[in-house]
Amino acid sequence: MLQRTGRALAYLIVGLPAGVAGFVWSLVATLVVALTSITHLGGPAFLGASWVTRRFADAERRRARWVLGTPIPSPYVPAGGRTVGERVRAVVVQPATWRDLVWLVLLFPIGPAAAVAGIVTAVVEFGLLTAVLWAWAVPNPHAPEPMRFLMTTVPGRLVLTVLGVLLLPVAGWLIRTLGGLQGRAARALLAPGMHRHLVDETARLAETRRRVVDVQAAELRRIERDLHDGAQARIVAAGMTLALAARKLRRVEPDQQEQPDTAADIDLARRQLDDALAEMRRLVRGIHPPILTDRGLHAAVAALAGDSPLTVTVQGDPEDRYPAAVESAAYFVVAEGLANAAKHAGAGRCTVSLGRSTGTVQVTVADDGDGGADPAGSGLDGLRRRVEALDGTLTVTSPAGGPTVLHAEFPCAS
Repeated sequence: MLQRTGRALAYLIVGLPAGVAGFVWSLVATLVVALTSITHLGGPAFLGASWVTRRFADAERRRARWVLGTPIPSPYVPAGGRTVGERVRAVVVQPATWRDLVWLVLLFPIGPAAAVAGIVTAVVEFGLLTAVLWAWAVPNPHAPEPMRFLMTTVPGRLVLTVLGVLLLPVAGWLIRTLGGLQGRAARALLAPGMHRHLVDETARLAETRRRVVDVQAAELRRIERDLHDGAQARIVAAGMTLALAARKLRRVEPDQQEQPDTAADIDLARRQLDDALAEMRRLVRGIHPPILTDRGLHAAVAALAGDSPLTVTVQGDPEDRYPAAVESAAYFVVAEGLANAAKHAGAGRCTVSLGRSTGTVQVTVADDGDGGADPAGSGLDGLRRRVEALDGTLTVTSPAGGPTVLHAEFPCAS
């Protein structure tokens, strides 16, 4: 209890200079920013003033821990931006920026008033407790009763000391209450608000969704490996076994009557296995092309270009690799774009551009066809959903007469 009272008293005492300093800084910062706002120095001045104001507010958060017992978390959202104007807008839209300023202004009346009340309470209480030690030094025979009795006689000074002991819990409670009220007011303005909670929740949901997408991509790769290395290998082995059996049957003596029927059945089974193998390979490529995992997006797109009936030019860095989920979605954007250009647009040439810019992976598929593609069609709508699952965007430009351009952007931090 004594420690809590001491921390509360220290908090109140420090609030006196803190309130004056906060108010003076708020006034100076407001004037400087207002005067420079009409010049090119307005943006840097605002950012500098905001930085200093946040340091003041951080000190207040640490100071409030003396009476609250727990620290006040930082409410700020990282202010990104390539230019001064973008950083200024990022700071301006944060409610914490203005709540810091409001607290520094309110601290000027609150801090000194609470500090004076706390100091007076502590001084009076200390004076009562130590009355027997000092009251004799200030005799005043003309003081009215009961002050003359209390101050000029030994029994009176003992009464003051006893009164101080009795009032000690009341004085401690008053000091702790004053400190607690000021600390809770600081927490109400300086703690993270709804804006920070929404930003944190959005980041958490984005991270959760990214993990789900990564798990889904990993599962698709596992299925592709199982089909490629398991079922497909067994089908190939079965086909080779049937081929060997058919070769052996052709060596049988002509007088054995089952040979023609048996050989025909084996040949039919081989053809069916070949068809099943081709279908499985198409299925594997539709799930997750092996070349995409082994050699990356550029090599996979180059393979698509080689299989396309169009003249396809692939632009981009062959060595650049992206997250697996991004590469998979970008691959299917290119595959759909090339398929649509060949089947529906009547195109002869197509250009595929792959690259990275300002934290995004950009994929563009442009053809020289007749245009008129429906952005709401089932194929493009499915692509859009695949892209949006990664927080990306898909833009389709296809005026009548062409050309058709598919442009997808995926966020990519590295």
